[in-house]
Amino acid sequence: MPVATMTSKGQITVPKEVRDDLHLTAGSKVMFVKLRNGQYRIVPRTGTVEDFIGLLHDPRREPMTINEINDAIAEGGAESGLRGMA
Repeated sequence: MPVATMTSKGQITVPKEVRDDLHLTAGSKVMFVKLRNGQYRIVPRTGTVEDFIGLLHDPRREPMTINEINDAIAEGGAESGLRGMA
C-alpha cells in the first residue's frame, strides 16, 4: 500500500503507483471529497462526471423518491434564504 509523508509546509508527494493509477501528470489537479463517514476520497479533477457515480452512495439508506428529492431541495433553498425565487 503506497504511503506519503507530509512536510512541515503541508505538502505531500503522491506516490508513483497512485499517480499512474489516477493518470496524474505534472499540473494535474485533484479534489478532496469528504464522505459521510468522515473519510476523504481523492478524485482527479481531470476525470469525467461518470467518475462520481456511487461516490456518495450509502447502502444502509433507502433511495429517495423524486418527491422527497424535490422537497429536500425546496427545504434547503428556503433555509438558505432563497424562498420565493423562481
